[in-house]
Amino acid sequence: MKVATVDRVARQFQALSDPTRLELLVRLRKGERCVCDLMDVLDAAQSRLSFHLKVLKEAGLVTDRRDGRWVYYTLVPETIAEIREYVEDLAPRFRALPMAKGSACCD
Repeated sequence: MKVATVDRVARQFQALSDPTRLELLVRLRKGERCVCDLMDVLDAAQSRLSFHLKVLKEAGLVTDRRDGRWVYYTLVPETIAEIREYVEDLAPRFRALPMAKGSACCD
């Protein structure tokens, strides 16, 4: 994987490392939500949610749109797919071969 991609995925993982941000993503997986709805569901202050949504937006996990005085957020499916692919690529693709008796791994 390219260094730029590794750096981007690392930022995405950092954004995912907070329980509030994970809960926001869960709430957004069913579609676009107004920040006012997210405040009610998560029982959180607007300033707190704004910070977490900003982190998610900077990581490319969500996007927003303004409609009058309200801001609506939605997941970015391409970013979720990128993270999924990265994690799947970490899985071993082969089984380790048994070592012959008496041989040492690192002589």
